[in-house]
Amino acid sequence: MAQRNFWGWGLEAAAFSDQQLEELRALFAMRFGDALAARAISPPRLQDLALPASRLQPPASLEGLLSRTPYERAAHTYGKAFRDIVRGLQGDFSVAPDWVAYPESEYDLVALMDWAAGAGAAVIPYGGGTTVTGGIEPRFEGGWKAAISVDMSRFNRVLEVDPISRAAHVQAGVYGPALEEALKPHGYSLRHYPQSFEFSTLGGWIATRSGGHFATRYTHIDDFVESLQLLTPQGKIETRRLPGSGAGPSPDKLFIGSEGILGFITSAWMRLQDRPQFRASATVRFTDFLAAAEAARLLAQSGLYPSNCRVIDAQEALNNGIGDGRSNLLLLGFESADHELDAWMRRALEICRECGGQVAEGSGKTVRTLQGERKGAAGTWRDTFLRAPYLRDALTRLGMVVETFETAITWERFPSFHDAVVRAVQKAAAEVCGGCLLTCRFTHVYPDGPAPYYTVIAPGQPGSQISQWDEIKAAASEALITHGGTITHHHSVGRDHRPWYDRQRPDLYAESLRAVKTTLDPAGMLNPGVLLPEQ
Repeated sequence: MAQRNFWGWGLEAAAFSDQQLEELRALFAMRFGDALAARAISPPRLQDLALPASRLQPPASLEGLLSRTPYERAAHTYGKAFRDIVRGLQGDFSVAPDWVAYPESEYDLVALMDWAAGAGAAVIPYGGGTTVTGGIEPRFEGGWKAAISVDMSRFNRVLEVDPISRAAHVQAGVYGPALEEALKPHGYSLRHYPQSFEFSTLGGWIATRSGGHFATRYTHIDDFVESLQLLTPQGKIETRRLPGSGAGPSPDKLFIGSEGILGFITSAWMRLQDRPQFRASATVRFTDFLAAAEAARLLAQSGLYPSNCRVIDAQEALNNGIGDGRSNLLLLGFESADHELDAWMRRALEICRECGGQVAEGSGKTVRTLQGERKGAAGTWRDTFLRAPYLRDALTRLGMVVETFETAITWERFPSFHDAVVRAVQKAAAEVCGGCLLTCRFTHVYPDGPAPYYTVIAPGQPGSQISQWDEIKAAASEALITHGGTITHHHSVGRDHRPWYDRQRPDLYAESLRAVKTTLDPAGMLNPGVLLPEQ
């Protein structure tokens, strides 16, 4: 079985080779010259890690659920943000959890929480570990005596499929590919494909309000949750399966996005989709980025609901091998399990042309497929998109600062908002890195606004990459909040976003959330410091 990388993204075998690193160096040297590191940073070896000693001894009854091997502890220390990768490359695992637990039942979870509460240990629910906001890192302010990372990967079964209501009862620890494989014989799909899909879990998606690959209609995991089960230190909560309800505030909404601070999501009933059999896609070119954004607005408000409506600026298109650096692209797609799509695509392309878009002759035809192939620029972009975290790790090894941030804003504010964000980030990057490549794309579009996603690539200084990014990130975050955006559209809050989330969130709501946490987790031991200050 292929092994996950303990310090970086994905599978060890899929990381860039030495030859690929040198090819990458040559490519980016044309833009940044001598700013690239003279020698690529070598990944750490597991046997060389200086992990702190475990501070807690478990009872004999729990030993079978627990591991403290160097690999398990290192692999559960960080998420997969840029600053996590840098610290991993440096071999700094000084905050590694004392133990990693692998419960197989709710009984195991109760026993683990009881032990932790009695021992004064913090407990971190762990899904796939792909967080980019410090959501699983044992980085605490309080005097916790130890940290236990609770890996939910053994809660990995599809328990029931309901073909009448088109839903499935799924345990929270199942990974994306395994879930889709289990649903495939029934002709269904969850249709939720975040970039982390291969290495993340259903419970993680729900806990962090994950955003999927598709641009309109069913975008957030919220749209798919029919009901869920949560195990808290005070007991079990199970919400009722309903297609909709007006009975007070929704308990599901309280736990979706709770990031492990209220309890363990153990399973959920999820709304399913029929697997698509028809697809249509087209690439539209625009000379002006804001004209492409205007086309995306009109498409989002048209009621056509494209599955893909992704605006990509000229520089990002070039970086991803789907553009020439002069044209901004709108990747447009439709899919259906029921009908051909020519009428929808025809009207969508009319909207794009009305906004000045150029469409290649013959593009946009419906293709019937049972295999799900995606071809052309959209297919190339999707492949590059899924490979991007490996590229990020490779550039980090070359001494670069490489990271992303994302947000959402209403349409009428987007032009001035985008300008302010770009100016703030470019100014900060010029001061700390001497300049940067800054690109933008829309990951999702709604009738009332887009979700812009920015990528920063800049030369770094050995030993200073984290501090350089922290300054750029702070400037970006200040711009997002000051000019009316959200601190995160789909990357969660974690520990890294909390200073700005504290400002975005209404104060009375914060007090209400704290009261709920106190009720469900009186000791405050579940993921302390996430969403709320530690108790």
